[in-house]
Amino acid sequence: MPQAIGNFFYTMRRRFLGEQPPRVAVIKLYGVIAPGGRFRQNISLSSVASQLDTAFGTPGLSAVALMINSPGGSPVQAALITKRIRDLATEKHVPVLAFAEDLAASGGYMLALAADEIFANESSIVGSIGVVSSGFGFKEAIQKLGVERRLYTAGESKAMLDAFQDEKPEDVARLKEIQHDIHEHFKKMVRDRRGKRLKGLRSRLFSGEVFTGTEAVKLGLVDGIGDVRMILRARFGAKVKLRTYAEKKQRLGALLGLGGGSESSFKGMGDMPHGLLAAVEERLFWNKFGL
Repeated sequence: MPQAIGNFFYTMRRRFLGEQPPRVAVIKLYGVIAPGGRFRQNISLSSVASQLDTAFGTPGLSAVALMINSPGGSPVQAALITKRIRDLATEKHVPVLAFAEDLAASGGYMLALAADEIFANESSIVGSIGVVSSGFGFKEAIQKLGVERRLYTAGESKAMLDAFQDEKPEDVARLKEIQHDIHEHFKKMVRDRRGKRLKGLRSRLFSGEVFTGTEAVKLGLVDGIGDVRMILRARFGAKVKLRTYAEKKQRLGALLGLGGGSESSFKGMGDMPHGLLAAVEERLFWNKFGL
């Protein structure tokens, strides 16, 4: 109903005031990609679905612009968001342009693949087309502390890569198989969306390496250098109207795990360490790219 009302008023304005300036909906995709609102700046399908629907439903829409600043995260959430954007773009017959800010790496670059064209700053960090898993081994630590670990499973692989047991070669091999499958899916997305625009050696493009915006243009990962205002004014004229859609920020209490924020906020002072740990983990996502 709100979209129908918006379309009605847009039609009436055109009838009485003449042709309206081009409109572009700007969607901000900032933060680590992860389900459940677990980080301060968090991107997931559930967190952006509403703003995507609203943005693509803007009356008189000429294009949608994605402003991306993300170090990546969940490949599943990134793929789901990318597909949702492509579905809406096809349904509404609207072109999509992506603008990489500081970082569009790993899942962040996957989000950019939702666009028909990708732009970046000369110094943007782009790429990281790969898969990574990390963890710790605590077996010797708990032995020194005199702690006895008790673990009971049904299924021989249920405790695969358990941090308190010796690493097993067969478990590592299985993890590599899983990573390979995810990597192949990511590579296929890049090939399907970028096609003949890719110019670099595939062994380098898909190695997990990151590139500056300038390098990314040469390799075909990015179409050009420019910011959202410059490109959109050049494309649609100086009178183009930009409307930004962004997720509401969480309150400070929610960020520290005190509740009152998103659907997955921690409850009470007892869970405050979880909020602090999430903040540290989020910081590590950005730090590995020097940001």
